[in-house]
Amino acid sequence: MIALADKISKSFGAQVLYTGATLQLNAGERWALVGPNGAGKTTLLKILMGEESADEGTVSFARDTTIGYLEQETRISEDKSALKEVIDSAHEVREAGHMLGELEHAISVEQDEAARNALLDRYGHTRERFERLGGYELESRARAILGGIGFPVSEFDKPASEFSGGWQMRIALAKLLLRHPDLLLLDEPTNHLDFESVLWFEQFLSTYDGAVLIVSHDRSFMDACVTHVASLENRMLVTYAGNYSSYLKQREDNLEQLKAKRAAQERDIAHMEVFIDRFRYKPTKAKQVQERVKRVEKIREELVVLPEQNKRVRFSFPSPPRTGDTVVSLEGIAKSYGDNLVYEDVDLTFYRGDHVALIGPNGAGKTTLMKLIGKRLEPTRGTVGYGQNVTCAYYAQHQLESLDEANTVLGEIDTVAPSWTSSEERRLLGAFLFHGDDVDKRVSVLSGGERARLALAKMLVSPDPLLLLDEPTNHLDIDSVDILERALKEFDGTIVLISHDEHLIRAIATKIVDVRDHKVTLYDGDYDYYRFKRAELEAKNPSPVPPRGESSKALQGETKEASSSIGAPAAGRNVKTKEQRRQEAEERQARSRALKGTKDRLKAVEAALEPAQKRYEELMALMASEELYNDAKRFDECMTEYTALSKKIPLLEAEWLELSEQLENAQ
Repeated sequence: MIALADKISKSFGAQVLYTGATLQLNAGERWALVGPNGAGKTTLLKILMGEESADEGTVSFARDTTIGYLEQETRISEDKSALKEVIDSAHEVREAGHMLGELEHAISVEQDEAARNALLDRYGHTRERFERLGGYELESRARAILGGIGFPVSEFDKPASEFSGGWQMRIALAKLLLRHPDLLLLDEPTNHLDFESVLWFEQFLSTYDGAVLIVSHDRSFMDACVTHVASLENRMLVTYAGNYSSYLKQREDNLEQLKAKRAAQERDIAHMEVFIDRFRYKPTKAKQVQERVKRVEKIREELVVLPEQNKRVRFSFPSPPRTGDTVVSLEGIAKSYGDNLVYEDVDLTFYRGDHVALIGPNGAGKTTLMKLIGKRLEPTRGTVGYGQNVTCAYYAQHQLESLDEANTVLGEIDTVAPSWTSSEERRLLGAFLFHGDDVDKRVSVLSGGERARLALAKMLVSPDPLLLLDEPTNHLDIDSVDILERALKEFDGTIVLISHDEHLIRAIATKIVDVRDHKVTLYDGDYDYYRFKRAELEAKNPSPVPPRGESSKALQGETKEASSSIGAPAAGRNVKTKEQRRQEAEERQARSRALKGTKDRLKAVEAALEPAQKRYEELMALMASEELYNDAKRFDECMTEYTALSKKIPLLEAEWLELSEQLENAQ
């Protein structure tokens, strides 16, 4: 046991957050703390940290437990480099190192054997702790962590204070990971990470030997790295074993069981009340009536209380103005900042209805590409053109600053929906979790998450046909992300999205644009297709493709050093080193994974191709009907679907042939 929160109760005035909440955190366990907005997740983290006090209950820790807490605000030194800031944060390691030095000196001058043995014993324990905390490789670990969360090697020595707020949050995370505390408390740790950094972070946490408690809205992240879920629901803390998806299934199963038990109890009560009402005044049945009255009272005392269900407000967002087939095209685009080339020879075309995700390592130029698409940035060379009737809306975190602080939530929506009725505006705000008196709050008192929801709601009141969204889920809770996901899935315009949320990308994207190594590559398929093609590329070229979260420049340097050191022991002999055998094994595993991925993808393509061909034939027959031409609206719908299938089916057929050939050649 590392930490135990026992029977914790917490209220703010009349609002009860939870009562009797108990949570035990053990070494090697990774917990997700989930619950609706305002349930008290961050408050519980602060109670564990000792920054908030519980109304009732206790928090206890194992002896010498170290605690690390990543919050949403951070303090950075004015004069240290990013690397120095991270290294200097490991005060437990430095204290252990200082203690080792003192003990070594004391042992060297101590004459009494018993006292020297006691010092040696202390020295052994201190050295074990120093090694466990990574004291002998502190700088190399700091460099690996900074690289893993997206810092280019060239910026390790840049003053930490010169980085933007988002990058400073990454420095704070790196400091925490380097310290390697026994208990790691993380409040939305992926908010400021790019997609590949999140993948690296998942792997880091999956092997963490301490206890971890995470508050996050990123469902794929929680699925990848948590082993338990603690859910704040109905003013209680309920624990589940398994990842986030497992928790959802268990919670649903539990609810069904509770509903069934409640229904059985209500049936028993109803049957007995019929008997009681019928024979209440018959002396010969008095005993049986009294027995049933007592049984009804007992069942009522034990009656299952069903948990409150989160409100799900459905809202149909208006369709954007109809555009031509081509929405935006980039021709011969190059972008440089002085001598720094971002990319060149970029040719992209996005069509009406495309939902595109921009993916790639941090610093590769994803936001630059989005700004070029949105005409907020001029290319060094090339042109960006919009199709007929195309207008663009751009969402990024700085858009939140454009909200009028003096307005109420309702008033702010009214600025973009002047023709809407108050009830229509309230329904929209309800869809973004502003209920009841929430709509009368001033913008000035809203949290970051509430401001993000309001800004997104404003964008979708009367959406432009081209939406550019840069990390739209930052500061949103899971319910808010669900709402945004539904809205974007149903949006029939064009979306270009940057996000580290794999679940959102998987749900929305129909095309992927990969930005890395000064190149922009279009994958004309969904996220699973992109992952399949990337795995295939890694299997064919294992060394040039950098591991997740590492910069290619850093990797090239490391590869040269590794190759020279690997070859040295085996010089002059036909003997493979352990490292060479490991690399070969990894390459074999990569090929095996790629082959499995090929088979899985072939099944997916076949499953998509058959219904698409069937529907295409149905549309061909339908469009031969004169009746269809007399119904303009239905004709437009059929033509839109026919055009989409005309593009989709040849791509699926080509991919099917390619995959089939790959499998044949591999056998």
